[in-house]
Amino acid sequence: MGAVLITSAQNPKIKQAKKLWKRRERENTQLFLIEGYRELSRAQPSVEIESLFICPELFLGTNEPELIKQINAPVYSCSPDLFRSLSYRDRPDGLLAIAKQSHRKLEEITPKGNPFYVVAEAIEKPGNLGTILRSSDACGVDGVIVCDRCTDIHNPNVVRASVGTLFTQPVVEADGEQTLQWLKEQGVAILAATPSAKVEYTEVDLAAPVAIVVGTEQYGLSERWMEEADLQVKLPMLGVADSLNVAMATTLLLYEAIRQRRHGA
Repeated sequence: MGAVLITSAQNPKIKQAKKLWKRRERENTQLFLIEGYRELSRAQPSVEIESLFICPELFLGTNEPELIKQINAPVYSCSPDLFRSLSYRDRPDGLLAIAKQSHRKLEEITPKGNPFYVVAEAIEKPGNLGTILRSSDACGVDGVIVCDRCTDIHNPNVVRASVGTLFTQPVVEADGEQTLQWLKEQGVAILAATPSAKVEYTEVDLAAPVAIVVGTEQYGLSERWMEEADLQVKLPMLGVADSLNVAMATTLLLYEAIRQRRHGA
């Protein structure tokens, strides 16, 4: 593999990787971490890898050497203990990379003919944002637009929760007003879920051009998005809880749209 052996936690490359846990460091350097075989295989070759840390003793399969060969970057080999000090997982699989961030603009999203988007406004928890990305990939959306961000899309736990689908679809960070205007120019209906809606999510047309818009975990969508929504729907809640986790609600809405688009409403 041609890997350089690192034995000390004081090595500058190890220190650099650990610093990228912090958002400020990611923003200042425009670098971020990608950990895991699935995540790296999905990032390759669209993401530029700056350096790769490996620990063969922690590999879970036999395909890792082939993936390592495909990555055009310096490779550093670590002991299991040193690698675990870098990892943000309970059970690391021996692969972690420092990569360069890339940022798309709204204009770079290319709809396939019948526009289908997800807009995530001010999502606070990286795990929720990552799960939204994973569900969006599964449903083949044309793009995910992260508005007025609280969590940056390059947070290690976003990458982890998305299982690498951050890299398999257009993901854009944009201002809310800019996104509203862009959707209107495209003639895309804005759908918002709210407990106060009069119709359930299965009763509206999601087969037409649509953007499913979801908001912050605690407060939901902002008033601005609710005012601009062309469709307001509710999810049936028959128990004590009055709402679902934002990622779970997004997934339900996405699959209803897929059902309608594939089989008719």
